[in-house]
Amino acid sequence: MSMEISALADRPVIIGGGAAGLMTALQMAPEPVVLLSKAPLGAEASSLWAQGGLAAAMGRDDDPALHVADTLSAGAGLCDEAIVRRIVHAAPAAVEHLARLGVAFDRRADGGWRLGLEAAHSRNRIVHATGDGTGREIMRALIAAVRRCPSITLLEGVEARSLIVEDNSIQGVIAVNKQGQFVIETARAVLATGGIGGLFLESTNPGGCYGQGLALAARAGARLSDLEFVQFHPTAFDGPSRPMPLVTEAVRGDGAILIDDSGERFMADQPGAELAPRDIVARAVWRRRAEGQRVFLDARKHPGADFAKRYPVISAFCKMAGIDPATDPIPVRPAVHYHMGGIAVDIEGRSTVEGLWACGEVSRTGLHGANRLASNSLMEAIVCAQWVAGSVKSASRASVKARAAGAPMPASDPSAVRPILSQGLGVLRERHGIEHAIRSLYPIANGRTAAADPALVGVMIAVAAWRREESRGGHYRSDFPDILPAAESSSISLVEALGTACEILETEPLSFGSVQP
Repeated sequence: MSMEISALADRPVIIGGGAAGLMTALQMAPEPVVLLSKAPLGAEASSLWAQGGLAAAMGRDDDPALHVADTLSAGAGLCDEAIVRRIVHAAPAAVEHLARLGVAFDRRADGGWRLGLEAAHSRNRIVHATGDGTGREIMRALIAAVRRCPSITLLEGVEARSLIVEDNSIQGVIAVNKQGQFVIETARAVLATGGIGGLFLESTNPGGCYGQGLALAARAGARLSDLEFVQFHPTAFDGPSRPMPLVTEAVRGDGAILIDDSGERFMADQPGAELAPRDIVARAVWRRRAEGQRVFLDARKHPGADFAKRYPVISAFCKMAGIDPATDPIPVRPAVHYHMGGIAVDIEGRSTVEGLWACGEVSRTGLHGANRLASNSLMEAIVCAQWVAGSVKSASRASVKARAAGAPMPASDPSAVRPILSQGLGVLRERHGIEHAIRSLYPIANGRTAAADPALVGVMIAVAAWRREESRGGHYRSDFPDILPAAESSSISLVEALGTACEILETEPLSFGSVQP
């Protein structure tokens, strides 16, 4: 092992085996890189579960300027407009690049792109593959490309546990596999570890996505931004399976409607109805459930009999639950789906720590603002990977000598954190619930148990939510229901978050009331 690992010294290390990590590794070629994946490629990647597709202005009636406008509108004032313009204008070329890599996107009979409509988009611009299996098809093509790329050293079953930092510069990665702990000496590391859904009880993300990259970056001293903005998808399948199967927004784009137990279409009078921005639809479903009602997606008329053909994945898991979407309403509920916040980076993915980049959901580029526009996430990962790779390749390649590694933290287990965050940081939030979460998480975060890193990320999210005394996008405070006139992104370090949490612990605890439906 020592000889093998020493041979990898000074190569860039990419941490994460989802779409962002795979595409970054591919874009680095022919420079040799190391790609670490905690699980076999694709096994724990949210990208694999993506049903919606990629948003790109590919239609004759569309234009990147319209896509930009829709993204800015959904982002509720917190998007970085220059970043949005650059990423959105690069999206069509990214789709073409994926097609050249072998992704079998859906086409019309005349060979043109088959484009779907999703919430808050003004045009049909969602590029799909195999109907509702877009993420799986993209991952299939990317994994195949990575396995045949000679410049990528793929280490599966290897988990990054810590980043070695000296004078605010990356010096190495401490990793663990079945044989034990080892250090890869490098001055260049890319975090592409995905989101935080595994920190919650109800999520569409794989359970292995619980903010590991955020913990690595925070402990390394990087600043994080907009952590309070968590997107709840309004139509996760309401059943026992975890991760919760997603009933993609495209079904509503095809005309399906939301109804309650009585059959009432409760979104009918809202602007945009079922295709309003996700935060609005999620709150409406949440409130209806809080009243004791179940909520269903009614696709019996639209798409009706064509449902199984258009959405084979959804049809299959509905069938397993004894539901035929062509004749039965589909039970749904909100679930954590995407994290708008993340490691604060520039357009090339550079964090505030020298030699540390981030790409994909773990990063905060400024594209999504307070509320991600549907299908902009896969697009962001694919587009930004090219720029991240270019920045890493142009950075200093000086040899480093990392200090000796100490005892590793135990493998993380977020089980103890999930009920705390689900209770206090759900669709509707208020001060009592947020403070209760902070009081519960703080002592765990300061320990060395398997729950320490998940609790640490939870504390940072909760402190960011506690600080934002307004309701904007995916962050809704029932005690501060209005949006402030000035839109400001949040920024926080680990030291600041723990300091604020400590101050909260020193105040008299308030009586805690639940807002969980």
